[in-house]
Amino acid sequence: MPRVVPDQKFKFESDELFRKLSRDSEIKYAGFPDRSHEERIMRFQSDCREGYSIVTFVSTGTNLELHCKPAYKDTDGKMDRDYNVDIDNNSGKGWLDIQRLEGLGCLEFNEEMAKVEDRLLRESLQLSTDHISNY
Repeated sequence: MPRVVPDQKFKFESDELFRKLSRDSEIKYAGFPDRSHEERIMRFQSDCREGYSIVTFVSTGTNLELHCKPAYKDTDGKMDRDYNVDIDNNSGKGWLDIQRLEGLGCLEFNEEMAKVEDRLLRESLQLSTDHISNY
């Protein structure tokens, strides 16, 4: 699917996949599936410190890279095991348990970001049109 479509809000609200993803759904950490659970926990925590995570929406098998704001206490380089990681970015919200590597999440339509993406697409198309007309 193209990154930007005409009438993004309509597409988000009417497309079956987006409708499914906009409801609270089970999500899981998708990184390093071939590694042991213990190593995946360490890698997940490392990803969170970097500010991103790859998650799978279990019901659809959809993988997304999310940029997140960690909501854990990090003291002396150790993550407090009583905390979850909150994901609250431009396109979704949810949480993942840092030990089980699963939680709940959903996508949300962001009108402001849709306008930015639309503007970027139009600028890119205009540059392409200008470039072609110069030849």
